[in-house]
Amino acid sequence: MTEQPVTYAQAGVNIEAGDAAVAAIGDAVASTRRPGVLGGIGGFGGLFELDLERYPHPVLVASTDGVGTKLAVAKATGRLSTVGIDLVAMCVDDLVCCGAEPLFLLDYVAVAQLEPAELAQLVEGIAEGCRQANVALLGGETAEHADTMAKGDFDLAGFAVGVLNRPDRLDPAMVSPGDVLIGLGSPGLRSNGYTLARHVLLERAGLPLDGPAWEGAETSLADELLRPSVIYSPAVVTLLGEHRGAIHAVAHITGGGIAQNLARVLPPTIDATVERASFPTPQLFTEIQRLGPVEPEEMARVFNLGLGMVVVVAADEAEAVRARFCQLGLSAMVVGSCRAGTGHVELAP
Repeated sequence: MTEQPVTYAQAGVNIEAGDAAVAAIGDAVASTRRPGVLGGIGGFGGLFELDLERYPHPVLVASTDGVGTKLAVAKATGRLSTVGIDLVAMCVDDLVCCGAEPLFLLDYVAVAQLEPAELAQLVEGIAEGCRQANVALLGGETAEHADTMAKGDFDLAGFAVGVLNRPDRLDPAMVSPGDVLIGLGSPGLRSNGYTLARHVLLERAGLPLDGPAWEGAETSLADELLRPSVIYSPAVVTLLGEHRGAIHAVAHITGGGIAQNLARVLPPTIDATVERASFPTPQLFTEIQRLGPVEPEEMARVFNLGLGMVVVVAADEAEAVRARFCQLGLSAMVVGSCRAGTGHVELAP
């Protein structure tokens, strides 16, 4: 008996769906175009021309990240349109901690089975993040893994590149005693600590995603857990230019919380104190701590607690920097200061 010919689609990969998906995301990718981009999607690589007049001594800075288990909430709710913003935020907001201007991002989307409409939602979210960050979505890859991923599963990863002029690189050695800490507010979890948050809220407390986030809340739990990350990089790039030399360090508050991430940008001769009472803690963190219960030290070790970024600024320009961040639409407040020490960060009440 002659066996019937087999196709790639029967094995689990649909080439036609892939072609349809590329066509569906074309406009979203094009909407992120910025000066420097050469060509369009469809080639074997993305091309970007550096502005050597603006950056005569260019240093390229690269970062890669994902969205973590925040994706599990997106999958459970079918709300796929915002996690792409988180992907961009996690990548580009790392670049500015070196003093770099983010230029472009490439994405990688792995799916169990390609659904062009769902991919279009994911990529539109990534494109929206790129538009907010003023970076080009220069290219990407979509892979169909029907035999290694469960039906409905997907994963996101991003890779971003920025540039700085070598004399403008931020270095921990710039931080001095008396420097002021400017905190940039984060209304949600960003993309960190979701394994613990989901364990407490969904598994232990058994809260429904479509129910109120907490008693009396006007938003659902899904709304709060899927709140997109604020993208800080455009404002930080602006301030790095307007207050050149006054910004001594920038810390992106991601996994590890405020203390661990701020310590990464301090020299071994400087301590920093962050005053917890100086910035508001969003209610979602309070609920996680209460329902866990989770010890305060563990909360501080896992979550950002309301600060997405901390900027270390010379004292004589701190108020001007804080006010300018507010003009640019961010919540910005003085949250602490630096002193001589041993590279330690204290979270004070």
